[in-house]
Amino acid sequence: METRMQDRVVWFNGEFVPEREARLSIYDSSLMFGDMVFEMTRSFGGRQFKLREHLERLMAGVKMLRVPLTMTIDELERAVLDTVERNGGAMQADDEHRVMIDVSRGLLGIYRGRVDAPAGPNVIIADFPLRWTVAGMAELYERGVNGIIPSQRAIPAELLDPKVKNRSRVHYLMANIQVGNHTGADNRAILLDPDGFVAESTGDNVLVVRKGRIISPEGRNILRGISRAFVMEELAPRLGIPVDERNLTPYDVHTACEAFLVATPYCILPMVSLDGVPIGDGRPGPVYRRLLAAWGEEVGIDIAGQIRAWDAAPAPGGGDGPTAYRFR
Repeated sequence: METRMQDRVVWFNGEFVPEREARLSIYDSSLMFGDMVFEMTRSFGGRQFKLREHLERLMAGVKMLRVPLTMTIDELERAVLDTVERNGGAMQADDEHRVMIDVSRGLLGIYRGRVDAPAGPNVIIADFPLRWTVAGMAELYERGVNGIIPSQRAIPAELLDPKVKNRSRVHYLMANIQVGNHTGADNRAILLDPDGFVAESTGDNVLVVRKGRIISPEGRNILRGISRAFVMEELAPRLGIPVDERNLTPYDVHTACEAFLVATPYCILPMVSLDGVPIGDGRPGPVYRRLLAAWGEEVGIDIAGQIRAWDAAPAPGGGDGPTAYRFR
């Protein structure tokens, strides 16, 4: 049975509206400048994972971009949980909730009182079935992905701080366009910063394993992901795996024992090669497998198995348009 998309509702500035009716003004600052902070969360077994941490990062972005938001973090959390509850009946029984929280500054000053739209910040909370975000990824847990370094560079913090999760992400799209020109469906862009150090993927953090230690690029020129923090601050210590942050060159990735990507929707995927050159033995490694198993135990879900079951079911809709991970 298909998800009843006509029944999904969106929390829009304190009111629930049908998803198809949730609209921003064409004069909103988010459209004019990409002036929007956002977060995406997911559930496991219907329970939101690390919601508070996501909202804390969102509120930090709101503060740094000086968006005059009056909602408190507690009010935002309540709104998210209410949105999930209201959309429960619009989901299939085995769905997980992928919640998108967007905050824009609202109408630019010259339009206020001159167009038929309210002034002030906009807060939009949408709940979408996670299965469509991760569709087709099940086999990647065993096969892995190939990282490709595009010519597009990550934007450094001195120009636009990537630690603020914002919608000004054309450089991500450009990287995906460049990587999309390569053959193969399992390629992921691995951006370097202007100094030539590994930064991040386009919506994912990069981690490598060298001499038994999990190493992340320094937190300077990357989005400091919630999943990255979960691996480095909770899972790895629990498993007795040391962690570190340092500058990583492409050579360091090529000569690593393992590499993997982490992100909210799929949690963790092995990166088995870089620019077609195998990393380690070119297969998912033992540290990756230990982390995936520990993550699943923590949340009470067979993470790869859940996506495998979704992939086995018919998938209505969809297509070959751009996604967060690839461009076609």
